[in-house]
Parts: sequence; structure tokens; C-alpha cells
Amino acid sequence: MKTFTATPADIDKKWILIDAEGVVLGRLASIIAMRLRGKHKTSFTPHMDMGDNVIVINADKVQLTGRKRTQKTYYRHTGHPGGIKSTTADKILEGAHPERVLEKAVQRMLPGNRLSRKQMTNLRIYAGAEHPHEAQEPEVIDVKILNSKNTRSA
Repeated sequence: MKTFTATPADIDKKWILIDAEGVVLGRLASIIAMRLRGKHKTSFTPHMDMGDNVIVINADKVQLTGRKRTQKTYYRHTGHPGGIKSTTADKILEGAHPERVLEKAVQRMLPGNRLSRKQMTNLRIYAGAEHPHEAQEPEVIDVKILNSKNTRSA
């Protein structure tokens, strides 16, 4: 028995559409990260970009559990001494680019290497319900019905 290693000819990429409205952020990010890496496929090879192209709509309507919306803090550094800046998840979600919260969550669930940076280019996140990828005929995945904990109960 030999171990199967995928070659570029073996890779079959699909287009996936996910609606993020009402879905818990961390659970959604883990599903997206798994799809981007290709770990849901039986032919998964760790050193190849085997993942699907993922389109996420309604990223501004993603839910956070507990008090994370007001207490979760994102840090960045300007590069100058004492230049650390911070902002909360609430300010980002209500700002001009609410999709960055989901993008950062997915990025941090992938390994920090060149391959994961390439895999992140297969992720397209849109704050609203519109996306320009209708020609690719994406397959719709309903994350809400995969597990009852994927949605936040009010």
C-alpha cells in the first residue's frame, strides 16, 4: 500500500457560497478554513493548494457570542515606537470594512506559511448579499443546518 500524494493534475477546485447571516464567527471561520485547505477531501495533501474557492456573503451580519462584540480587541502596530493601536470587534463591524473580522478569524486558523497566504487568495468576503461570481455557479452550503450551535440563539 502506497501513500497517495496529489499532483496538480489531481486537484479539482469547486466554488462554494456561504451565507454568514446569523452564524457564529468562530464556527463559520473554522468551516471556511477547512474548505480553503482542502481537508474535507479524501485526497488531501498538506503541501498542495487543494482547497475550494469560497465566497462569503452577509459578513456584516455575523454573530459573536457572549460579550465578544464589545470586549474582543484587535491590535496593530504602526511600526513606530509606542505605536500600538487597538480597536474592538464592534467598531470594525460597524465601520467601512466589516468583512475584515471574518477574514482575520479565517487567516488565524490557517498555518502561517506561504501556502496559507496563497490559500487566502481563494477566499472572497462581501459585507452585503451581492457578489460578482454568478458565472462560476457556486454550490451553496447552508452552515446553519450543519449544527444547531452554528447559529446564535437570541
